[in-house]
Amino acid sequence: MPDPQPPEEVREDLAELNRRRALTEDRARPDAVEKRHGLGGRTARENLDDLIDEGSFVEYGRYAVAAQRGRREMQDLIERTPADGMIGGTARINGEAFGDLSACAVLSYDYTVLAGTQGAVGHLKKDRLFELIERMKLPTVFFAEGGGGRPGDTDYPAVSALHVRAFALWAALSGVVPRIAIVAGRCFAGNAVIAGCSDLIVATKNSSLGMGGPAMIEGGGLGSVHPDEVGPVEVQSMNGVIDVVVEDEAEAVAVTRKLLAFFQGETETGGVPDQNLLREVIPERRRRGYDVNPLIEMLADTESTVFLRPAFAPDMVTALCRIDGRAIGVIANNPMHMAGAITSEGADKAARFMQLCDAFGLPILSLVDTPGMMVGPEAEKTGLVRHCSRLLVTGAGLTVPFVAVILRRGYGLGAQAMVAGSLHEPLLTVAWPGAELGPMGLEGAVRLGMRKELEKIEDEAEREKTVRDLTEMALENAKALNAATLFEIDDVIDPADTRRVVSATFAAADSGREPPAAPRFIDTW
Repeated sequence: MPDPQPPEEVREDLAELNRRRALTEDRARPDAVEKRHGLGGRTARENLDDLIDEGSFVEYGRYAVAAQRGRREMQDLIERTPADGMIGGTARINGEAFGDLSACAVLSYDYTVLAGTQGAVGHLKKDRLFELIERMKLPTVFFAEGGGGRPGDTDYPAVSALHVRAFALWAALSGVVPRIAIVAGRCFAGNAVIAGCSDLIVATKNSSLGMGGPAMIEGGGLGSVHPDEVGPVEVQSMNGVIDVVVEDEAEAVAVTRKLLAFFQGETETGGVPDQNLLREVIPERRRRGYDVNPLIEMLADTESTVFLRPAFAPDMVTALCRIDGRAIGVIANNPMHMAGAITSEGADKAARFMQLCDAFGLPILSLVDTPGMMVGPEAEKTGLVRHCSRLLVTGAGLTVPFVAVILRRGYGLGAQAMVAGSLHEPLLTVAWPGAELGPMGLEGAVRLGMRKELEKIEDEAEREKTVRDLTEMALENAKALNAATLFEIDDVIDPADTRRVVSATFAAADSGREPPAAPRFIDTW
């Protein structure tokens, strides 16, 4: 807002506006600000100021107040319930890097106003903004902290209030624009639904996130629960609800800016790690595990990688990063967890991430090192048949460029699921020199295929030696170079050449790619 005119030159109507505007700012409520800072948090306006480009905010509904005229004086509402506890509008984020592509919508519940609860006027503001977000196709960041629905509003006649449209409008934005929710502190009920319908959730380590807060839990006869015990970060990160856990609101804003940038466009190529190091990442011993995360960071532009849901389904890694400035999604098997076998949760994690990338045009790189789907009675109790099939169905529906690199093992249906159903489905399928491919694990194939012959060998030591010998023979057949002679894969490459090959393929794909005809919703899970 322009600087106010000197008092002697200000018309009364403008003076009244200046007085009212001042009451909407943090400095008008020093007690509330002090209390928030005392708890280690920042105000809603402080968070928004940190997130958006300076001078770019266009606010909607600044002068709204809580719908409680029937029980409180108007002046009290103006002073104590600014914006009805829900600040929102349009702004720019990362404008220096992306120019016109940096236009976004930003919304924030204000925990210093009635604990960030959802008021009647606030719902109307959200309705208005959600419709504008759809019309203008604005990526959106929503600070979702708050206690859920507000029972104290009196100005609007309602029985259930279930006719409010905000949740339907917010959910309908799935697949239309990228939406990132930031949770700091307590986020319950309707506020949690806002977070849960988002594409990505960034949460501070002191957060508690749940579909019902302590009052609802106790009201349901389920006992008394402390707010911080409802859905702490330790729980919600392990079960996959939270995508990125951060230290505090300042880090949440920084990470959100980085995440949002993946959906805003290309950047200059960042630093490039020494690609020769990739030649040493995979252990020569084929049964030895290794951490795939540093491998992903070596392939990507320096410091561009953000891992999502790292504590959930550790058999599968999902990450956003850049290669030569181009934003991409990465899925990878994790050999450090059950040798990289794909679980129900791992399949869900990868499938949902692929939906996210597909909806917003991010190419996908699949790094394959798996013995196949996880098997056995215990695995089947998790609904493995449906969950793992989800990965195949999602892969078959992809519209974005997809490249697969077989790092070491590519066996069975698990490997096929990692390459969208077939080695010839990706735009390019390559393997590293030590890679192996087969319909199932080699030793298992030998034991099953040669069962009758092995049963005839009475001496156990001799039988196991025969298994080892036959497995070695099978290994020669399973080598990537042998598969390449039959054109099952497109090439076997020097690991140090991986980044160049992947980047060149994505660049070739982008040259003639048309965007999807219609948006596709993204599963919340």
